[in-house]
Amino acid sequence: MTANSSSLMCGRHRLDLSYPRVMGILNVTPDSFSDGGRHVALDDALRHAERMLSEGAAIIDVGGESTRPGAASISSQEELERVASVVEVLVRELDALVSVDTSSPEVMRESAALGAGMINDVRALEREGALAAAVGSGLPVCLMHRQGEPRDMQQAPRYDVPIEEAVAEFLAERVAACEAAGLRRDRLLLDPGFGFGKTVEHNLRLLNRLECLADLELPLLVGMSRKSMIGKVLDRPVEERLPGGLALTALSVERGARILRVHDVAPSVDAVNMTWAVLEEGC
Repeated sequence: MTANSSSLMCGRHRLDLSYPRVMGILNVTPDSFSDGGRHVALDDALRHAERMLSEGAAIIDVGGESTRPGAASISSQEELERVASVVEVLVRELDALVSVDTSSPEVMRESAALGAGMINDVRALEREGALAAAVGSGLPVCLMHRQGEPRDMQQAPRYDVPIEEAVAEFLAERVAACEAAGLRRDRLLLDPGFGFGKTVEHNLRLLNRLECLADLELPLLVGMSRKSMIGKVLDRPVEERLPGGLALTALSVERGARILRVHDVAPSVDAVNMTWAVLEEGC
């Protein structure tokens, strides 16, 4: 699909992208930066997902590996043990459209077999075997820009060209690699990767110039919920970053984002819908 297309096939679900949608974050990790350990138990994960869906989330994004700055990597087996049962129960009990936040080929394949509808890869399918696994899954994939790995990505990140150019060039190269491997363009989404190998100044400039990615003609997924850029600009701890995050959500919608990845679903849905109502009135 292109940025102007109205829907995306996600397994047995058809995701309507004629207007912006909210993706609820479900981390089943012990060490994620803002909610680590809260939803590790299967019943807790199910209840939280159920709540996010009732609040208006169109997608539940399940992650089993923390990608916070400084996070250590884990084995594919450990990640799969965290994720598989959650994906299975969300699909079976809630008929949810589940996205799996993973770079592991093994997790991609198993999640697809369990009924997941989307792959969300912070490493843009660069890990060995990931591209082939994504092609074989038949699912849409979100490709994210990042510089470095979580363990070192925030150690003095720098770019030789303006950040928006660096992001656009990287994503264009990954799209070309996907198409060459047989992953059709109508199965791709793009994430500029706020907070992944970027300073606060990089993040602010990138959001201000987000329309520069429109030339790639693919739907944009944006995630800035509770991130440190909000804390550094506003001097707020993680638990006080919602107002700043809602402002960023509204700006992202205004600049073309089609999926907003968030922790706080209900207020984010309101922010998205209110912003969209204003934009549609001007059409």
